[in-house]
Amino acid sequence: MQIPSDRHTYPAHWEADVVLRDGGTARVRPITTEDADRLVSFYEQVSDESKYYRFFAPYPRLSAKDVHRFTHHDFVDRVGLAATVGGEFIATVRYDRIDARGLPASAPADEAEVAFLVQDAHQGRGVASALLEHIAAVARERGIRRFAAEVLPANTKMIKVFTDAGYTQQRSFEDGVVRLEFDLEPTDRSLAVQRGREQRAEARSVARLLRPGSVAVVGAGRAPGGVGRSVLANLREGGFTGRLYAVNRAADGTEVDGVPVHRSVRDIPEPVDLAVVAVPAPAVPEVVAECGERGVQGLVVVSAGYAESGPEGRERQRELVRQARSYGMRIIGPNAFGVINTAPGVRLNASLAPEMPRTGRIGLFAQSGAIGIALLSRLHRRGGGVTGVTGVSTFLSSGNRADVSGNDVLQYWYDDPDTDVALMYLETIGNPRKFTRLARRTAAAKPVVVVQGARHGGAAPQGHRVRTTRLPHATVSALLRQAGVIRVDTITELVDAGLLLARQPLPAGPRVAILGNSESLGLLTYDACLAEGLRPLPPLDLTTAASAEDFHLALSRALADDACDAVVVTAIPAVGETSAADAALAEALRSASAAAPAKPVLVVHVELGGLAEALSAAASTAPQAAGPPTAAVEQPPVVPEAPPAADRRLIPAYPAAERAVRALAEAVQYAQWRRDAAEPGRVPEYDDIDERGAAGQIRALLGEGATVGLTLTADDTAALLARYGVHVRPALPAPTPDEAVAAAGSLGYPVALKTTAPHLRHRADLGGVRLELGDEEQLRRAYAELTGLFGEPEELRLVVQAMAPRGVDTVVRAVVEPAVGAVLSFGLAGAPSELLGDTGHRLIPVTDRDASSLIRSIRTAPLLFGWRGSAPADTAALEELMLRLSRLVDDHPEVVSVTLEPVVVAPRGLSVLGASVRLAPPPARDDLGPRTLPGY
Repeated sequence: MQIPSDRHTYPAHWEADVVLRDGGTARVRPITTEDADRLVSFYEQVSDESKYYRFFAPYPRLSAKDVHRFTHHDFVDRVGLAATVGGEFIATVRYDRIDARGLPASAPADEAEVAFLVQDAHQGRGVASALLEHIAAVARERGIRRFAAEVLPANTKMIKVFTDAGYTQQRSFEDGVVRLEFDLEPTDRSLAVQRGREQRAEARSVARLLRPGSVAVVGAGRAPGGVGRSVLANLREGGFTGRLYAVNRAADGTEVDGVPVHRSVRDIPEPVDLAVVAVPAPAVPEVVAECGERGVQGLVVVSAGYAESGPEGRERQRELVRQARSYGMRIIGPNAFGVINTAPGVRLNASLAPEMPRTGRIGLFAQSGAIGIALLSRLHRRGGGVTGVTGVSTFLSSGNRADVSGNDVLQYWYDDPDTDVALMYLETIGNPRKFTRLARRTAAAKPVVVVQGARHGGAAPQGHRVRTTRLPHATVSALLRQAGVIRVDTITELVDAGLLLARQPLPAGPRVAILGNSESLGLLTYDACLAEGLRPLPPLDLTTAASAEDFHLALSRALADDACDAVVVTAIPAVGETSAADAALAEALRSASAAAPAKPVLVVHVELGGLAEALSAAASTAPQAAGPPTAAVEQPPVVPEAPPAADRRLIPAYPAAERAVRALAEAVQYAQWRRDAAEPGRVPEYDDIDERGAAGQIRALLGEGATVGLTLTADDTAALLARYGVHVRPALPAPTPDEAVAAAGSLGYPVALKTTAPHLRHRADLGGVRLELGDEEQLRRAYAELTGLFGEPEELRLVVQAMAPRGVDTVVRAVVEPAVGAVLSFGLAGAPSELLGDTGHRLIPVTDRDASSLIRSIRTAPLLFGWRGSAPADTAALEELMLRLSRLVDDHPEVVSVTLEPVVVAPRGLSVLGASVRLAPPPARDDLGPRTLPGY
């Protein structure tokens, strides 16, 4: 436990684990009085040159006064942070608040002097850049807006840390010293720099797990069988190209199945990059300590008995992550199925899968081992005359996902040259804001297909600590689609879509040509296209007498037709069909498709296993064994083995028209998203937004160290929204008729009198509102009516509000949802949104294009655009309101819910008549601060 250094309590929320440039991890935390010995030891390991750069003079050792100064902080005006590995300092950074003369100061002074010191052995790992992000976030929290740093000209590495950070800065040179001053307000460039570094670091941390030069299996038993021995066998038989070791404390020989065996990881003479841990959970901490001390870079923990087993196991899991990260290691698992990398130069099968998948272009991620097995099986299966072979680049099954998650894997796949399509089975999304951001960026380069388990159960799987969402599944799906994610419902659909996207080009539009030798199958395909929102052309029936040449000519014509964007070929066997005929048909389709490489082609085959196999053979020079035709209705889709990189156009075959068309529809939607993403819109800047003032108000309302949220009063709500240019029409309380008259006098007639009691609020249908009250007499009469109908004034909570111009009543909401992050919602007030669910949603931050499309996405949108001769509403003003509200929620993660109801959109302008805001302490992982790994 850390001890407070001076004035303020220890800020535990500043602690964080970060991934460094080389993929290792470090712990960032405040420096306290307990760190004196660590600081002295750290300083002794710093070179004289680095000390000179820090203090501008020879400084061989720290004095007692120095040690006291550098370990005693008030966590407000004087702050020090350390990066640690194995509990020892590897770098430090501190700031001291100063005034305009450069002297020590307190608030309201908003400038601080900052200085770093990085141990020479850890320079070049990006430690200083990570510390700068964290110390800047701390400074902003404490009201500091600008850093100043003095650096010797020869200290080019530190100058580069500051200049590359992306902040707005000024540089001067005086008395032989470079002085840098920079604002701490994040800029587009600083954010881009931060996220670029995050991507490279996290991708590298996953690469260290997937591309090890050496692997040790800890827990490989002496007798055949058992988890450890199975993983060892899979690594050996999969052809792992690096060094392989077995570790068994009871080893009584020198080898296990031809693999060198040692009693401890410490006894292995060469470096070990990856350790697969397959020992009982109580023995894991000792193994982790040995691996950390030996310099192992990462762990795959297949051992069970952690969070999936209950509270005791959950605490054991937290300690596992804490221990591994203290040594700079990352973990896949625990309770993991393992990892696979089929790259020829790696051939890593550190998993429980008995066979190495074929090399290919599809990346797989599964949080469930069972689903991982199913995915690998479906993508690798061949048999019964239906060849179902496809290629996998990498596979990760994360188990309890205590550390490495789908977000990390997306970072790796983003620029992995061996992966063209990402398939993911997710049971929970731990950091939804980050996931949607990464998915949006990855999907702009390659497809991301996701199926989410337990989406209707309302409970997270054992071992996954995340909140469940209240949003309907369809809404979550639509929001993820806005981020470019191809959201499917089943494992079958995941494979169907993935195979098409891996093998065929994206369609340019929804127009589909259908041709084949069965009129009935063609009509089924036509109906399926209409059901999926595609635009099918009339099916072309080639009749059952069609030859392979007939198919070739028909497909060539369809692909050459400018009115066609994709082609679905349907085929049934003819009486007496032979494997030679299958091969001829497959080659005919293949050659016609190759002549028009810009359009996708799919095949629907019914009870025609030979064609599926022949399609595979037609794309490969490898000999293929022909099998007899067999029923294929319930078989998975079939694609050939991955060809060389230069020839990836293989035709996927499906056993049912509905499955083929559904996969094509997903590809069409994704292709349209890619085209839209090329011009994504922009998040406008508004000069009148007071972001700093809003942050101060939020801090004051929540209070330092707040652990619970609160709903703001009407006055606080109006004040906070006004800082973002959202103005709520004032509503004055009217507890008596006389006070109602006084309120109306101050606002000006005409006025509205309405109840704000929870059971009557926003229920105009119940008669709790009186409008267009033009004078005192009408107001007093309305007051008497409402109190006579509904009860006493104190129960009704009556208010008086100036009348707004008439228009369309709408509702605008923003809420932070666990499943997807911050969401902006819009609908018409009353029955359309509440009864019919006619509400649109967009992910925050919302662009101008998002706001425009959100308004038009609801079924009742025509009411805003002059329906039946009415005056069109001012949708431009409505769009601006949405953009301002989006900015508020995006800028301040403490704002977890905002409701504007009603928002009356008139022909000119709009009026916000009611508003509520809820604040809560920001989540540990809000994706808005400095880089940090998930907590434990």
